Amino acid sequence: MYEKPEDTILAGYSVLDLTDAKGSLCVRLLACMGAEVVRINPENEPGYFRNLIKNADILIETFRPGYLVSLGLGYAALSKLNPRLIMASITHFGQSGPYKDFKSSELIDQALGGWLSVTGGAEAPLKLFGNQSYNTASLFAVNGILLALRQRHATGKGQYLDISIMECVVATLDYVLPRYFYEGIVSRRRGSLHWNNAFRVFPCKDGYILLSIHHQWETLVELMASEGMAGDLINEKWRDREERDRNIEHVITIIKKWTLSHQAGELEEKGQLMHFPWAAVKAAKNG
Repeated sequence: MYEKPEDTILAGYSVLDLTDAKGSLCVRLLACMGAEVVRINPENEPGYFRNLIKNADILIETFRPGYLVSLGLGYAALSKLNPRLIMASITHFGQSGPYKDFKSSELIDQALGGWLSVTGGAEAPLKLFGNQSYNTASLFAVNGILLALRQRHATGKGQYLDISIMECVVATLDYVLPRYFYEGIVSRRRGSLHWNNAFRVFPCKDGYILLSIHHQWETLVELMASEGMAGDLINEKWRDREERDRNIEHVITIIKKWTLSHQAGELEEKGQLMHFPWAAVKAAKNG
């Protein structure tokens, strides 16, 4: 059984959990912050549910848009029972808009939110591992709930949070949106190559290694040259990063020949000894 320290930030707060996988991380994080979580099904216990609402601080639900309203348990009704209630609804596309009633899934949320446009190889997208879009929405929900609690301390009033999973995915596109809005560049999938060519995953004898391509370029070339494998990268022109970027595939081809002659752990050790951000790609193993 999980023991909550008495001095955690949400000690003394109560949370009603009406979530599935879409909001499970949100509930877990609030519990780790000290909140007392009660899981309930309002379909089977509407009377008991209303009684719990009167003293609850937070309600998190992941039903389809409009469902709780159809049961008479929407935020407008619940806030009359408890004006201090903070309610968060986590759904695929939010409570309003043209997509609100569309069926979806983790994979669809990743696709429509834009992640699959930049993950994977040029020929095909690649889904991020696990329920990453659900987890992202849960993190946004936790932040919103904490801010709502802070505001409640000042106003005494709760509020309703409408969390769209797809919008949360869009909000985490990192470089994609700035590049488009400020440079007019539509980002594409680039496989294991970082969007600005800073890093790439290279194959080795026994696995793969993440190498920094531009960081301490001269040292990298010297290391390869000491083994007679630097090719024409020893030429002065390759000291210019813009030149390397313009011919990145050529640079990658030569580095790849070098990494294939080593084991991943060996290169990781060399890189870390030089304080380079190199890391072997690890796999989960039993034992």
